[in-house]
Amino acid sequence: MEVKWDENACEHAGVCVNSLPNVFKVEDGSFVIDTSAASEAEVLETIAKCPSGALTVQD
Repeated sequence: MEVKWDENACEHAGVCVNSLPNVFKVEDGSFVIDTSAASEAEVLETIAKCPSGALTVQD
């Protein structure tokens, strides 16, 4: 699964980082998404909670 982040749409609410900090994190000033650090169901659930819709799944 590939997750895309729209930097322009992001409201920086922190829902993703707070929900799955091993998947969604900031490293050296860059936003990093490591989908291998959680189950697909957990990642999809967190994406669905994103208030701005900045996170999407690419097939």
